[in-house]
Amino acid sequence: MRDLPSPTRPTRTVHLAGREIIAPGDGHRFWSDLHHKALTIRWPAFFAAAAAVFLVFNLVFATLYSLGDDPIANVAPGSFAGLYYFSIETLATVGYGDMHPRTDWGHVVATVEIFTGMSLMAVMTGLVFTRFSRPRARFVFTRHPVVTLHDGVATLMVRLANARGNSIAGATAKLWLVRNEVSLEGAPLRRFHELRLQREENPTFMLSWTLFHAIDAASPLHGHAAEDLAAIEATIIATVAGVDENTAQALNARHAWGHGDIRWHHRFADILLTGDDGRVVLDYRCFHDVVPEEAPDESGAAACARGGGRITPS
Repeated sequence: MRDLPSPTRPTRTVHLAGREIIAPGDGHRFWSDLHHKALTIRWPAFFAAAAAVFLVFNLVFATLYSLGDDPIANVAPGSFAGLYYFSIETLATVGYGDMHPRTDWGHVVATVEIFTGMSLMAVMTGLVFTRFSRPRARFVFTRHPVVTLHDGVATLMVRLANARGNSIAGATAKLWLVRNEVSLEGAPLRRFHELRLQREENPTFMLSWTLFHAIDAASPLHGHAAEDLAAIEATIIATVAGVDENTAQALNARHAWGHGDIRWHHRFADILLTGDDGRVVLDYRCFHDVVPEEAPDESGAAACARGGGRITPS
């Protein structure tokens, strides 16, 4: 692999299945996608940025007021703090009435600030509404895919759950293998291969769902062992989509596992139990647990009965 040149443009870092991918000079700049950044940063950072913008704008307008000759009534001469507080009242369109413009310069600056304040308020309202209203899936993906025998065929399995417990209508899932390859011309590339699922649709995804990919002769995983996947730096990616029946919003989720996350010759611990009263219990405390495929069938249920940690959305 050739050495990376010193980037002259901003460098973007992407994390995928535990791998850190650096993209120097991809042309991405802060101001080029400000709306997306405002929607994706965490809430504390969002409000901190909004507060910083608010304070800076008031500082700018207080400075503009100070350029005039006593433009604001009831502000002590030379009091920058008084002008700053007046700017806050004006930008927020509050107007307590104690301070008001009394010169043409003061009225001009106040007019510009009022327009700016209304525009900022509209932008903030839209951003906050969008952040609150955009759909978020609470799907949980098991930490480790497993490869074990299923109906006599080696099968890759991935388990997922709906942490909300509501009904997801028309849920669909896809599984992909991403691996390093070399073209016929000798060029290295990273290629996606779809892993066909035995059942890729779930009409009412409410609790848990296990995806099965049979590693038969048609599978891109056929003939590969753990060391082979390590050599080609394989990554398994699962995508899930559906519609929340409560809000009628489309939900999408994605999760990736590196080749080292796969547990060969293991199966998922059984989370389907029978309670003392005869009712069926779906115990999520062992959702992420795997056991050797030669272990007795009841070992998974017994492990869950001993207790474990709660699952949390990934």
